[in-house]
Amino acid sequence: MTTVEARPVADVTRAEVEDFLFHEAALLDDWRLEEWIELFTLDCTYEVPATDAPDADPGLTWSLIHDRRTMLEQRIIRLKKPAAHAEFPHSQTSRIIGNVRITERRADALLVEANFIVSRMKAGKFDQYVGRHHYELLPAADGFLIRRKKSVLAHDRLDPQGKISFVL
Repeated sequence: MTTVEARPVADVTRAEVEDFLFHEAALLDDWRLEEWIELFTLDCTYEVPATDAPDADPGLTWSLIHDRRTMLEQRIIRLKKPAAHAEFPHSQTSRIIGNVRITERRADALLVEANFIVSRMKAGKFDQYVGRHHYELLPAADGFLIRRKKSVLAHDRLDPQGKISFVL
């Protein structure tokens, strides 16, 4: 796990944030989920809100995903098992991250937004998911830690099954 040390938020560059987000995308595309989870703080939140209510309070409404660290770890364990039929064999994904912006610098964290396109290939079917990631990043000695990641899909609906079986 990345270690948190006092690193001034004001010293962080957009290029450093981009490199971190590109690294995160590569871990997900390579299905290195155990390494990916280590990018998160112990008190993290990972959220994919419903497509019709992206700004709703996840405590009061339905979300596609709303996980704390323990549930996120369990999700990864399930996805890696051959019994996870929706993802065995695993989807092939290719992520493009762009328009990375640091939207706010707080005393101990950065708020960051980035657009994404995730292309997914599985069982002869090709899907694309597009949207915007919202992060709360903690600068650390050797990179960043994710305290919050919210992935808002720019879709009016999902496929008829209405689920995402891989990590955005």
